Amino acid sequence: MRTAAVTEEQQEIRRTLRELLAQRAGPAEIRAAVATPEGYDAGLWATLAGTLGLPAIALPEEYGGVARGPAALALACEETGRALAPSPLLATAVLVAPLIAALGTERQRAELLPRIADGSLTCALAVPGGSLPLALGLTGDNAAEPWAGGGRSGGVQATRPAGGEHWSLYGEAVHVLDGHSAGLLLVAAHAGGFPRSRTLLFLVRGAEGAAGLVRRRQPALDATRSQATIQLRDVPAELLGEETGEAPTVLAALAATGRTAAVALAAEAVGAARAALDHAVARLGAGERPGGPAGSLRAVEPRLAELLVQVESARSLTFCAALDGAEPEAGALALAQALEALRAAAAETARPHGGIGVTGEHDAQLYFKRAAADELLFGPAHRLRARAAERSGLFGEVA
Repeated sequence: MRTAAVTEEQQEIRRTLRELLAQRAGPAEIRAAVATPEGYDAGLWATLAGTLGLPAIALPEEYGGVARGPAALALACEETGRALAPSPLLATAVLVAPLIAALGTERQRAELLPRIADGSLTCALAVPGGSLPLALGLTGDNAAEPWAGGGRSGGVQATRPAGGEHWSLYGEAVHVLDGHSAGLLLVAAHAGGFPRSRTLLFLVRGAEGAAGLVRRRQPALDATRSQATIQLRDVPAELLGEETGEAPTVLAALAATGRTAAVALAAEAVGAARAALDHAVARLGAGERPGGPAGSLRAVEPRLAELLVQVESARSLTFCAALDGAEPEAGALALAQALEALRAAAAETARPHGGIGVTGEHDAQLYFKRAAADELLFGPAHRLRARAAERSGLFGEVA
């Protein structure tokens, strides 16, 4: 039976990253970071990328990466999730970099991936309709459901004059992670009109000064996951990959990215859940009792023990899903388990504080809001499980 043993190198990554985040990503530092225009601490990101090389972990060596694979990236995400540290790691290294590596031309890969690896270029994946989990194949078949809008209208449309060399994009995408600050946007858009409608991916470079592009940071339940509304009004764009690229290739690449992203997201949720549980245990150790003076420690201990089992089970599923040869559905199942573990641990952390535990006045709200927001952005858990069951053929023919 395969195990998800952590190597000595991975233990060192964990230790170094945990020490750094403990120093520079406490609750006060997080509140200061999310209040910046970027939504994260740019200095901390420079250290995470330039010194620790987090965005380079899973990238090929020929493009400045270190090729340590999804397990090492998941371990790093577990630590950033434990600290709830806002950063462009998820949007840049987990969502966009694999798509450029899979679909980009050699020129595009050689130009963009080394800059992603060293942290000098941040990216965002813009999906119309706010349907990121569907586009990634996590909650449905991205080839069968119209997540990107119709061929006639809706979503983002890509057009090019007959015989022209340049594409332009028109439409809107919402809930774009780090979309307001990313230096590069990767936009999913329809091309070909209604008769030959197909979904392709386009690069919008120099996003800050792109003509016709409007980006607005939007209010988010979880401020540590910055989101934006992206409006494109005949914005010049470059097709990702060769001109002969077909929609099935793009959709397959999105689904493959979804499988690895699910593992990274699950690792983040596991890290946050374990931190929330540690807070609850530490509070009891300091003499606090839920429910006031009548609260019973003996009544709380079994609940915390059950939570520990739930969190550690999610962690085991997550790192088994990160192993080479894992089943394609493993990532989505691990993410479902991790989201539920985070929700339960966050609720336990907030419980003794009543209503204040879910407001901005207490640190417990950070975990509570992360749990709720992740369910909205990447779930819900029952949809993740239903799609995994459908793909595996549990209810009949394999999808």
